[in-house]
Amino acid sequence: MLTYGDVPGEYRAAQEGCVLFDETDRGRIEIRGEEAASFLHRLLASDVKSLTPGRGQRSLLLSSKGKVLFEFDLFCEEELLWLSAPPGRSVALLAALDMYLFAEKVKLADASSGHAPISLCGPDAAKIVRSATGVELPRENYSWVRSAFASRPLTVVRLPVAGSPGCRLDAGPDAAPELWNCLREAGAKPAGIVARDILRVEAGQALLGEDVDENVYPQEARLESAFSLTKGCFIGQEVVAKIDTYGGLNKRLVALRISHDDPVPRGTRLYRREDGESRDLGVITSWAYSFALDAGLALAYVKRRHQKPGTTFRFGDLEGEGEIVPIPVRPGAIPVTGEFE
Repeated sequence: MLTYGDVPGEYRAAQEGCVLFDETDRGRIEIRGEEAASFLHRLLASDVKSLTPGRGQRSLLLSSKGKVLFEFDLFCEEELLWLSAPPGRSVALLAALDMYLFAEKVKLADASSGHAPISLCGPDAAKIVRSATGVELPRENYSWVRSAFASRPLTVVRLPVAGSPGCRLDAGPDAAPELWNCLREAGAKPAGIVARDILRVEAGQALLGEDVDENVYPQEARLESAFSLTKGCFIGQEVVAKIDTYGGLNKRLVALRISHDDPVPRGTRLYRREDGESRDLGVITSWAYSFALDAGLALAYVKRRHQKPGTTFRFGDLEGEGEIVPIPVRPGAIPVTGEFE
């Protein structure tokens, strides 16, 4: 849902109370077998073997050229590892993993039909989860606990939500409506995609399918928290390590404060005069109205040597201009990694 009818109120609740996001369309893949951890460890960009039951991590599956194919959350329990994937990505992700499965003692399964998570963020999130379910949030990000709700298993994960501290609860599709209502009664305010995008754009958080695709290196999208450079080999590792050692990224994700409030379409090119000529130096991938700046705000990829805060660009065929601002622009947002060049 785009909005529940009160975008300013939804945003304010995320800053002062707690908001709910419906993520019941996320997918789930389960990986079982005695070689499940070693199988994933040699494929994924994160340090899978470091996980113990009750822990998780953000992770990526890269191409052989080191570019992002999939982004997801990975979790470990006693008998299996499981991935929570963005909407519409589980089938393709399962096929991509299966392509690398040969004689390993591993079984892959799409368990999306039983996955119906609800996410929360805001300063009151822990209190509201405790009130609605009796569960205390884990202390560390990507840690999770198992409890029960409405006679069904309940999984509670602490993790960032839309660039803010938050959590994700999953009691399955049958119990999801009742869980949603209990969280609302405990004080959480439902919020839609518009509010979510404002929060994540203010935090400088790239979104798969909008800001990240198969043409982007993870460092370009500031996804350093999703890969490890100390774990050893994985698909695309040589390229990622070379970028880390020698630099040389051609582009990097930045935030642009827009000089007007009108939406700026995804794909809008960014131009700047240099040496007497107008040069195409970047492209906008996301736009939102920022309450923190009281202005339009965009995420864009900008070429190297043009990424310093204060640098301005004009748009292709549109009026106005964009000025690079430091990210995050919102107090309380989770800082992204990487320096400006």
